[in-house]
Amino acid sequence: MSLLSQVFLLIGAFFMFVAAVGIYRMPDLYMRLHTNTKSATFGVSFILLGAIVHFWDLAVTTRAIAIILFLFVTAPIAAHMIGRAAYIVGAPLWPGTLSDALKGMYDPTTHKLAETLLPEAAPNASDLTAPSADHPFSH
Repeated sequence: MSLLSQVFLLIGAFFMFVAAVGIYRMPDLYMRLHTNTKSATFGVSFILLGAIVHFWDLAVTTRAIAIILFLFVTAPIAAHMIGRAAYIVGAPLWPGTLSDALKGMYDPTTHKLAETLLPEAAPNASDLTAPSADHPFSH
């Protein structure tokens, strides 16, 4: 049991390290949110699994599973809300971003998105096209 607990703790620590590196290395807020949400959630989950195996107690197990479920439900919602708020206040996108799907589709006065995403309805229809062949990230 001790070895399994240590393995879970090491896996959790690895994911937390990946989250920290992601925050340091990613170029804009939106990518940092993505890396941190995924990796940190997995990291905390594995650390709590290690605690479950280590203590092997019903009270600890129940609380740890409740925390894991809470994180898996709330972390994506929190990241979405932080990303939406950042977009509303104008947090800059990385210059290498291929497209901005919300550009011209968001009304800052009503805080509502357009109902449909039709190229002829978008003010910048060129933003909705595929990347050019000379772009380094094009397929």
